[in-house]
Amino acid sequence: MTQIGLKKVEHEIMISASADAVYQLIADVENWPRIFPPTVHAERVELSGNSERIRIWATANGAAKNWTSRRVLDPALRRIEFRQEVTTAPVAAMGGTWIVETIDAEQCKVRLLHDYRAVDDDPESLKWIDEAVDRNSRSELAALKANVERIVGPNEDLLMSFEDTVRIQGELKDVYEFLNEAGLWKERLAHVARVELTEDEPGLQVLEMDTRTKDGSTHTTKSVRVCFPNNKIVYKQTTLPALMTVHTGYWLLEEAGDSVYATSQHTVVINTENIKAVLGPDAGLAQARDFVKKALSGNSGDTLGYAKDHAEARRS
Repeated sequence: MTQIGLKKVEHEIMISASADAVYQLIADVENWPRIFPPTVHAERVELSGNSERIRIWATANGAAKNWTSRRVLDPALRRIEFRQEVTTAPVAAMGGTWIVETIDAEQCKVRLLHDYRAVDDDPESLKWIDEAVDRNSRSELAALKANVERIVGPNEDLLMSFEDTVRIQGELKDVYEFLNEAGLWKERLAHVARVELTEDEPGLQVLEMDTRTKDGSTHTTKSVRVCFPNNKIVYKQTTLPALMTVHTGYWLLEEAGDSVYATSQHTVVINTENIKAVLGPDAGLAQARDFVKKALSGNSGDTLGYAKDHAEARRS
């Protein structure tokens, strides 16, 4: 089908890794939030042979958007064609192709092609899409390069994942309500000094807050959250503390008998450039990993503790 007003653009980057390794990383959409800065959450919703449907939540020009795409994967040619099935205004149509080309055994070229059209072919909307595609493509390719080269290099320990689980003898809906209503956390959580929550689209939140540390100081973080009622809240920090270059996570709620098991999960990439400035001249990666884990587990543990009190008080 011919698309009226269809615009085509291409971006590319060289990566010091094998084409096969890079292709596999792009093909596994569940890793995208840790790889690509704009992506908040991505999941496969359907698979049939080499064709799949995926849903992606991401930021574009500072706004949170979500869409559904169909992808056709060709591992032999290292090509992934994608086409948005459900778009968000001002986008009327969006598609393209990932192409990974071998240069030699240790180097490849990644080409990212896009074609798109604005709603009603509006010039201002097209300009907005131009800027979003250009910005996101450049950041996606740069992040892909950095992530792949980090994985194949000596710095694998920069990435860490961990979780904490609390048993709550309350109702699932009450636990979810506490976690979902983050706009009330200043009144409910001792470690939150300021909070601002916006939810222009149901289930898609932007959360900014100032968190108190053990020494009484505060730091500002900003997250985009994707909420799945009474089950899961997935988030990605877009404004991070100094010791992290990536922070994604989720709150997961599971019923078992008369109890709810609430889990807080974190995935972090340590920012080595700031370790000595934050932790002192003698600190290294091990100290940074320990510090970050204790800080995040402490705050999320406190949050789960208050959620437990909230839900159990409602049941009693």
